[in-house]
Amino acid sequence: MLTRCGIGKLLLFDYDKVELANMNRLFFQPHQAGLSKVQAAEYTLRNINPDVLFEVHNYNITTVENFQHFMDRISNGGLEEGKPVDLVLSCVDNFEARMTINTACNELGQTWMESGVSENAVSGHIQLIIPGESACFACAPPLVVAANIDEKTLKREGVCAASLPTTMGVVAGILVQNVLKFLLNFGTVSFYLGYNAMQDFFPTMSMKPNPQCDDRNCRKQQEEYKKKVAALPKPEVVQEEEEIIHEDNEWGIELVSEVSEEELKNSSGPVPDLPEGITVAYTIPEKQEDSVAEVTVEDSGESLEDLMAKMKNM
Repeated sequence: MLTRCGIGKLLLFDYDKVELANMNRLFFQPHQAGLSKVQAAEYTLRNINPDVLFEVHNYNITTVENFQHFMDRISNGGLEEGKPVDLVLSCVDNFEARMTINTACNELGQTWMESGVSENAVSGHIQLIIPGESACFACAPPLVVAANIDEKTLKREGVCAASLPTTMGVVAGILVQNVLKFLLNFGTVSFYLGYNAMQDFFPTMSMKPNPQCDDRNCRKQQEEYKKKVAALPKPEVVQEEEEIIHEDNEWGIELVSEVSEEELKNSSGPVPDLPEGITVAYTIPEKQEDSVAEVTVEDSGESLEDLMAKMKNM
């Protein structure tokens, strides 16, 4: 989607290979099975839009030997070499890689967006993370991360997570839409947007950073953000006095009520005894002694059709 939109440059990181099991949800083609995912992706994307610059890295970002190079490319791999990238997008399927991206972006102060689809394939989410300003991935980690559980022990032999190209497409779409709004500065950028396919429900919220976050760089970014906000000039609050219209005018115009106080009193009836706190909007005026008596017409017993026939002859 970003390639079709004409993004300037894409840096792709992945160490996995294309498998036939990927065909139902990703944009790879069967003849690419066995190729590295970044190489296959670059080939397909170049055919879609040759004007986009691509830089691919076929390695695991979670290893110690590759992490420093990963951080270096975030810092220096922008469209203009030597400048940082505008945004990092996490489209991974495991918590270890998410925590690695979180660690790198907190240390560099790099804004990034996290995304994911649930194992049952019918829900997903996107999250904008601005270090120091919004909650990072370690501020409110999933139970698996908080309990230091090895993800590999949770996977059952021969069983893989469900996947639907529809859910993948929806989450990818709202992620790219959020990216465009963030980069091009239009519309409302969501800090968190969920998707529940079972009910077509899109919850949205924003999360503040955790002052006791386990990531020290997150806590450091929070302090720097507080200083930045404190240094901003505070807007002056000016209380405007309401102008009284026509208090004094050169033409001597006055507004006089057409109803006298006595007439107003006569048009109101006695106020009923009500519990405390309840008032009536108006009261029924008492009948005047000299008023015309009401005329009551007896029921003739005629049907509506008979009455309408009479009316036509009048």
